[in-house]
Amino acid sequence: MARELHIESADNQVKRIDLDEDSYSLGRAHTNKLCYPDDASLSRSHMLVEKDGDDWVVSDLGSKNGTLVNGARITGTTKLSPGDRLAAGQLVLRFVDPDVRTEESVVFVPGSTAEMAPGATVMTSLEGLLSSESSGRAERPQPATPGAQPDQAFGLPIVQALIRAGRELAGHRPLAELFTLILDLSIEAVGAERGVLMTLEGDELVSRAVHGEGFRISTMVRDRVLKEKTSVLVRDMQQEQALQQQLSISEQQIHSLMAVPLQTESDVIGLVYVDSRLFVREFNPDDLNLLTVLANVAAIRINHERFLELRQQEQRRTRDLQQAAEIQRNILPAAPPTIPGLDLAGYNAPCLTVGGDYYDFIPYEDGRWVIVVADVAGKGMSAALLVSSLQARIQLLTENPMSPVQLTSRLDHSISVNCPNNRFITMFCCVVDPGTGETHYCNAGHNPAFLVKKSGEVEELTAMGTVLGILPERGYDEAQIVIEVGDLIAIYSDGVTEAVNDADEEFGEDRLAQLIVTHRESSAEEIVCAVNDQLTEWTGDAPPDDDITLVIVRRTS
Repeated sequence: MARELHIESADNQVKRIDLDEDSYSLGRAHTNKLCYPDDASLSRSHMLVEKDGDDWVVSDLGSKNGTLVNGARITGTTKLSPGDRLAAGQLVLRFVDPDVRTEESVVFVPGSTAEMAPGATVMTSLEGLLSSESSGRAERPQPATPGAQPDQAFGLPIVQALIRAGRELAGHRPLAELFTLILDLSIEAVGAERGVLMTLEGDELVSRAVHGEGFRISTMVRDRVLKEKTSVLVRDMQQEQALQQQLSISEQQIHSLMAVPLQTESDVIGLVYVDSRLFVREFNPDDLNLLTVLANVAAIRINHERFLELRQQEQRRTRDLQQAAEIQRNILPAAPPTIPGLDLAGYNAPCLTVGGDYYDFIPYEDGRWVIVVADVAGKGMSAALLVSSLQARIQLLTENPMSPVQLTSRLDHSISVNCPNNRFITMFCCVVDPGTGETHYCNAGHNPAFLVKKSGEVEELTAMGTVLGILPERGYDEAQIVIEVGDLIAIYSDGVTEAVNDADEEFGEDRLAQLIVTHRESSAEEIVCAVNDQLTEWTGDAPPDDDITLVIVRRTS
């Protein structure tokens, strides 16, 4: 019998897991089948969902912040039923039978636009309560139509309830647990029978904590709460004709209900709805006052917790990027090798913390040197991961000397198997003999390198093949040149030539070639510095749009 887990993460992305194996562990550790390493509120091994005969059960694995099933924290093994909602850390999981259509716990039903009955319905707002409090008295909620009741100060039970809520909400809690706590406090404070807490995610209301089932909430009540920032109390559904027309509500025998906005200073981030059925209890204006202020305290706490979690995520991302940048710096040569007959220099500057450009100098046992410059499509972490993979492949392949075309072809076949469809790599590869200057090169869709002769003549190395990772069956051509004493090769990525100034003008190949010609008698390192200085002057204070890489290979006596 097929079952699924629908896992909603903190960024509201939903992942569907077909439960086609016997067990699924969840936590931060990479040993879990469901691994969420960036969720600090998860334990390393947090919970286990496993098959038990024909059923599925969930167990908490001694996690620090606990596992919730339908809002209740579990201590042992709990059987799951289709529609059950689990909460672990920042994750919300729903256990689903795709063959069974389960009823949603909250449904909004159309409501009449008619005026609500003055005797049955009371409304207030957070702004009204706070402005009354600042003037020294708290305002009793007003009826839906004129006929104001006398003002009344907050009573001791209300103050005590708010003090308790403040204490309970003071500590740090994962959002899933915080939502449940807020709903429990709300239900207890006003003596409600059922309740639901929902947050706005974009334009959609999402249930975050539910106590009870089969909620039917009027769209008229919902819109008053969310759009008008109004707290609504229906004291007696039997008198409320506008809502009584909704049979789905009356059939539930709801006697009294309240709905209030989860409102910060000016923004509504959701709502809290509570009701009582079968004449268990009739809510009064003091209850509405209390629930309105309590929801305001809760909304501020929710926003604060969300900010903390976002800040923690950003700190983790920053730390991970800094570590990745350090790893990437170690991948690139710390300094060019000292080679009799060659003067080498290389420069790399990622536009983000990590980049997608790569260069290297690799020796062959026969004295020749492999010089590689590559550019992975894209930027950031995904490009950096491909750079690491490319570097490992090149290091492995160059353990046995081979020509540039052989190296490029074997790389192409290897990369095409694992490279994502939206990624590819350009690469210029040459093998140089320092003693003779004889150089063989192969270009896989990269910018053509420049051969700058001692005389100042510039030759573009135009032999070209396809990029790596796209069409491995096409193959590559190899070309040969000789670098005479005093000549040099300049190999660069498009971040150099496509750098723009304030007028949106590119630096360009011609300007780069002329700059190298001007400094052709300088050392390789001085040429790199001259180009870098000119690029800095060209772009001004604007950050680079792409990674910048430049390698100079200069033949000496």
